[in-house]
Amino acid sequence: MKREFVYAPPTHPLSYIYTDNELIIVEKPSGLLSVPGKTEPDCLEARLRIDFPEALTIHRLDMATSGVMVFARNANAQRHVGLQFEKRMTEKTYLSRVWGQIDKDTGQIDLPLITDWPNRPKQMVCHERGKASLTQWKILEREKTSTYVALFPKTGRSHQLRVHMLALGHPILGDRLYAHEEAFASAPRLQLHAHKLKLRKPTGGDWVEFESPCPF
Repeated sequence: MKREFVYAPPTHPLSYIYTDNELIIVEKPSGLLSVPGKTEPDCLEARLRIDFPEALTIHRLDMATSGVMVFARNANAQRHVGLQFEKRMTEKTYLSRVWGQIDKDTGQIDLPLITDWPNRPKQMVCHERGKASLTQWKILEREKTSTYVALFPKTGRSHQLRVHMLALGHPILGDRLYAHEEAFASAPRLQLHAHKLKLRKPTGGDWVEFESPCPF
């Protein structure tokens, strides 16, 4: 079922986690596009460039997802960190609330994903033509009708966590695209947050980790 949507992003000031002469680490709020849409210029990238006109995009988060994002302040930093994402060298931790109670304490979902073209932007599992996609998960707390879980994506496919949790039988609460009616109505926003991001500094190669507290 297609749900009505009006783009009404939050208007509060951006919250910066860390900046230096190479990187900008910022908290993306839920409801704000990472980069411009076809008809929507307002996005995190555009707002960030008010403060940092040189900012360069490295990766994206879904509009409804909140949490840690990294931008570069020069082309070398963009290339260096971009390659880390491409080669799966970064370490990412997401926090989420999903429908129902997951029985096991840990596990992984290894299901190939592909765009569901008639229903774009939705993605779907496809064993014939899908791209390899792997998510590991760990239970943090079992609640009355939901489960609070840490998700560790080992690949970076579009909507990967959302589709993988749906395939597990536990859609993310508040998910306009994938949740059934009860799960969608159980939260005022998508219950998915990019909690931690670990990467190597472009200069020197030291590991650094950035964290954004979960807002739900």
